[in-house]
Amino acid sequence: MTPTSYPGHVAELPTDGDVAWWGPLQVLRPDVGVPLPPAGERLRVAFVGQTTYFHVCSQTVTSPVVSPTFVEFRAGGDPVSLRARLGQLQPHVVVVFRPEIVPAGILRDLDALVVGYLTEPLPRVESGATHSDLERRLADLAMVDAEQFDRIVAFDPHIAQVAGRYLPVWRAEPLPVADAIFRPPGRRPPGTRALFVGRSTKHREAFLQPTKHVHDLLHVDHGVFGNDLAALASEFLIAVNLHNQPYPSFENRVPLHLAVGNLVITEPLSPSFGLDQGLDVLVARTPEELLATFGWVVDDPERFELIRLRGRQKAEAFRATRVWARLLLDLLLDVAAFGGRSRVGQRRGPGS
Repeated sequence: MTPTSYPGHVAELPTDGDVAWWGPLQVLRPDVGVPLPPAGERLRVAFVGQTTYFHVCSQTVTSPVVSPTFVEFRAGGDPVSLRARLGQLQPHVVVVFRPEIVPAGILRDLDALVVGYLTEPLPRVESGATHSDLERRLADLAMVDAEQFDRIVAFDPHIAQVAGRYLPVWRAEPLPVADAIFRPPGRRPPGTRALFVGRSTKHREAFLQPTKHVHDLLHVDHGVFGNDLAALASEFLIAVNLHNQPYPSFENRVPLHLAVGNLVITEPLSPSFGLDQGLDVLVARTPEELLATFGWVVDDPERFELIRLRGRQKAEAFRATRVWARLLLDLLLDVAAFGGRSRVGQRRGPGS
């Protein structure tokens, strides 16, 4: 299998990807204290989390360097079954979305590198702003067993300081988008219909109501996720992104919609993760701005075609095979240099 023909590949994949994304990971096998495959063989990576939300953020296709498997686990799930499944898979690396939901001790002696991925917004120290929703999520994080993880990744750099009360954040990385979500850049969704997917909150309804009364805007409150969401979104030109509550964040729906090829209208994103607001996505700060922006697009969609195409191009930075290869490369180098968590039992090196 060559890097340009793996399942899920699309013709628009940049030609420099073979080297820049996974070239070094094909041969790098440092001593990280756990078994690694011989150089040239794929790393087995198990992604653990709730399928509904996180399968679309994992790597779902086999690439030249990663053989992925998704393991369903949600809050309140059976930890014994989880551990048994990981024992069957014998992964070299385990990535846990929402590490706070994994019961203490279950992964401590796992003979693999374990990465926890923080996916929930938390209070931000620098702004001083908070919300009951954020405080509830912080209380959930307080239950985490930090000793189970070699490294912690946060979806947002702004939460690192607060999260650091309970576990050290190694780096910040937006949630990736599975390769299967991406549509050809040149394909333009038909018409000028618009879609918003997300549960109804007072904040969101205040934004949406004026536009719902005037334009063709479908609001899907629940039940559409992952590939089904991408298939639905491909039928719409416009995709709307609104924060759950009136606090800043960066929703992974934004790069997902960009990967599909939607023209995205969003509340201001914080952080932006390289997306130029006004050039890659359109920004609406108030319900009135959302209504006005809709009017401009519906009146002359061609005027915004370059923004849609530029947004689709920027989505490549979120492509799962690209993001995970880079993250795993950095993980191996960092653990080899600075060590990982303590494990029960014998620590083994590369090729064991």
